[in-house]
Amino acid sequence: MNSKRVFVSGCFDLLHSGHVAFFKEAAQYGNLYVGIGSDNTIEELKGRPTINSEQERLYMVKAVRYVTDAFINSGHGIMDFEADLRQLRPDVFVVNEDGYSPAKKTLCRELGIELKVLERIPDAGLPARSTTSIRSSGVCALPYRIDLAGTWIDQPYVSKYYPGWAITLSLEPVIEYNERCGMSTSTRNAAKKIWPHSLPLGKPEKLAEMLFKFENNPGSQIISGAQDSIGICMPGLVRHYYDNAFWPQKIESVHDNDILDWLEQHIYMVLLWPRPQGLSLLDNTNINTENVKQLADAAEKAWDAILKKDLKAFASAYLDSFNAQTTLFPAMINPEIEKVIESYKPEALAWKLAGAGGGGYLILVSEKPLRGAMHIKIRRKDSGI
Repeated sequence: MNSKRVFVSGCFDLLHSGHVAFFKEAAQYGNLYVGIGSDNTIEELKGRPTINSEQERLYMVKAVRYVTDAFINSGHGIMDFEADLRQLRPDVFVVNEDGYSPAKKTLCRELGIELKVLERIPDAGLPARSTTSIRSSGVCALPYRIDLAGTWIDQPYVSKYYPGWAITLSLEPVIEYNERCGMSTSTRNAAKKIWPHSLPLGKPEKLAEMLFKFENNPGSQIISGAQDSIGICMPGLVRHYYDNAFWPQKIESVHDNDILDWLEQHIYMVLLWPRPQGLSLLDNTNINTENVKQLADAAEKAWDAILKKDLKAFASAYLDSFNAQTTLFPAMINPEIEKVIESYKPEALAWKLAGAGGGGYLILVSEKPLRGAMHIKIRRKDSGI
């Protein structure tokens, strides 16, 4: 009998076959202990209440035959299990690719725990499942977005120095991304108020403009950039041109599946941590013509490289965009983020932070799949979302 202790942690809301398959695979390494996020933690990270309470979820997880024992994690936030992990001292910590983070790797190394990263593979004869996919059938299937280049150019206080393009990708909601992580969750939450379940049929650009105006009602002190509403409402690869205005002068889209497939093969995401509350990125800036021009030039180069499917040129432009952003707004990056980036340099070709930075997700460009990193799924024009 395998006497090793194995630990997994998660939300496990709307328990489904994917969860059970995960427990089954994890239990192959030893006796399985499951840490469950509290109701408060999940609402903090996901921006929504759970469907099932923590006590209901605990009851159901304990009933799964592969689980030795389960408990509600005692902490809060993205590392809510840390105190429990230190007390349990398992031999193995098992995560899925979308549950991996460098912080977990660091903690396991400190405690001498083996970290195993599993792919999401359903049991034989069963469909792939996720809580998000089940919820989306009747709750919310609104897309997310990532920005590939030109972040901040959609703010007039930036583009007034030099005009340029922002480039966004609309993403299928294959997982539920965390709040305050650069995935346009605040704009997506605004969209839920008008379209609770999915985007309506209609012209995507008009929907984006409607969402932008709804979120930024008259008198708003801080204007959420148009790239968020455009990235959510407009499928595929989109670039939008800004010149000292909140709404772009021009918008161009790419729906060529060969190009979108190519991007999916080379872009990966790694969870860092939510952006700290109260972080101000505007306290110390270097916004001037020279620096904004570097941002705009990087976006031009990135777009041309993507259309040519030139990975080396795209990676170079992607890094240029990241360096331009962090030059303009130094608070986007900190020593903890730099440490994570350093760990990926041997494998990745380029890296950039999602959204405004300070945490969130690290978006990587790589020639080959990166272990422990999430794939992206680009929303196609005919996806029906």
